[in-house]
Amino acid sequence: MTAHAKIQDGRRDFDFLQGRWNVLHRRLALRGAGSDGWDEFEGTTHCQTLMGGLCNVDENEMPSRGFQGLSFRTFNIERREWSIYWVNSDAGVLQEPVFGRFEDGVGRFYGVDVDNGRPVQVIYVWKDITPTSAHWAQAYSYDGGRSWEVNWTMAFSRAE
Repeated sequence: MTAHAKIQDGRRDFDFLQGRWNVLHRRLALRGAGSDGWDEFEGTTHCQTLMGGLCNVDENEMPSRGFQGLSFRTFNIERREWSIYWVNSDAGVLQEPVFGRFEDGVGRFYGVDVDNGRPVQVIYVWKDITPTSAHWAQAYSYDGGRSWEVNWTMAFSRAE
């Protein structure tokens, strides 16, 4: 066991995600419009932990949609907080990060984004984490955080 593995400040919070996963995606067909139609499709994720847990990167493949995405996460030791960055194959642009941490087994990460020209607040939530499964969801708020609309979920199952 390395010295980094013994530290319990939050830097190991994403170790569960390391490795290969099968993913069931559910994406809201139309965001910010009261829609209840969902697009479901399968994908895969491969995550690698770097620098003793201070960073990790995962690549997401969604072949049926001709789409890829990449998450890059860094842990700020002083603030005990994660920053999560996203880039997709449609734009190739690193988006603004979300920031947060895990508490009681649930990770919550907040930030700002733009959805079709509209400013939004965004939250990512990681929950129901086991050695063989996990759940991620993204929600937007168009009203300053008073209400949230879940627009993307990912159900992870460990690949054999």
